Parts: sequence; C-alpha cells; structure tokens
Amino acid sequence: MAVLSNVSLFSCCNISPKPSLSSLPNSLSSRSSHCPLRCSQEGKEVVSPLGSVVLSLGEEVSKRSLLALVSVSLFFVDPALAFKGGGPYGQGVTRGQDLSGKDFSGQTLIRQDFKTSILRQANFKGAKLLGASFFDADLTGADLSETDLRGADFSLANVTKVNLTNANLEGATATGNTSFKGSNITGADFTDVPLRDDQREYLCKIADGVNATTGNATRETLLCN
Repeated sequence: MAVLSNVSLFSCCNISPKPSLSSLPNSLSSRSSHCPLRCSQEGKEVVSPLGSVVLSLGEEVSKRSLLALVSVSLFFVDPALAFKGGGPYGQGVTRGQDLSGKDFSGQTLIRQDFKTSILRQANFKGAKLLGASFFDADLTGADLSETDLRGADFSLANVTKVNLTNANLEGATATGNTSFKGSNITGADFTDVPLRDDQREYLCKIADGVNATTGNATRETLLCN
C-alpha cells in the first residue's frame, strides 16, 4: 500500500521521484502550469513532490530573510543609547533629549554633549562646561550664571532670556543664527567669541559689569565702541 501511495503521488504531477538539482529549474518552469503543489488522493489533500521542493525553498528563503532583517536592525539603535554618556565626565544621556528644568548646577560637565537638546529653564549655575556643545540646543530661560564656558559651542543655539551673569565664555563659538536676545550678560566675558555684527551691536547696548573670575569688563570683551 505504501508503494502504491508513493506511485500515485508522483503520477499526480508526472515527475520523477528524485529530480536532480540541475534539472530542477527546467522542471519547475515546464510543469508548474499543469502540476499542482497539492494533489488529491482518495479524498485527502496531500503535498506533491514538487510542492515539497517549493515549500522547502520557501522556508529557506524565509529563514534567510529573517536573519537579514535581524542583522540590519542592529544598525538602527535608539539614538539615546548611541550617545549615552554625553561626555567624559557625564554619565547621563544629554544629546537630543528634553532636559527642561533639569538641575546641573555645580557639576563638572567638561566637553559634555548637549547637541539639539531642549534645555529650557535648566540650571547650570556654577557648572564647569569647558568645551561643552550646545549646538542647535534650546537654552531659553536657562541659568548659566558663574559657569565656565570656555570653548563651548553655541552654534545655531537659542540662548534667549538666559542668565549669563559672570559666565566665562572665552573662545566660545556662536556662529549661525545664535541669539542672545533678552539674556542677562552682566559681568559675562566674551573674549574671542565670534559674533554676528547685529548680535554684537545688541549685546553692547546691554553690556555691563566686570567678570568676577577674569577681571575683564564685559563691554571690553565685546569690543564695544
């Protein structure tokens, strides 16, 4: 009975029991139109030999596709994880984050990465931020008083209504559309900070005081007339 069953299966699709690999493509193309993947035998649906081959190939392709998908997914890591640490002295994720109202006062955050972060009303009072990057960050209303911001990057940053009292910004970068509008710069040191003419003109109108650390007058560091 087993022999007859096998014979009937192969006769259903009229192919040899053991097709060679070299003949498989021709076999598939020439017989796919009249050879079903499933045949009926004694009222029961059974998978034909050709169907078994196709299904096996399908399973193999599916496995390879899944492996490829998993491999590719490894390259798309959560951006927050990619920048974990933010800098050599910071352990938290500070790049591209919403850190509004966070307290960083008095912390050592040298070369910390705050690029594109939202830092509205954040407290950095007295923090050491040498070389820190605030590129394209929103610092609206933040407290940067008495901070060491030497060499910090404020390119494209929103520094409006920020408290920069007695902050040392010597050598900081403020290119692009960086705005200090409405900020308190009393005693701030802007030595060697490249500013747009309109920003320098605006800051000179409100400049006052002497930096408590460097002893430099704010107006002088801004090269005001």
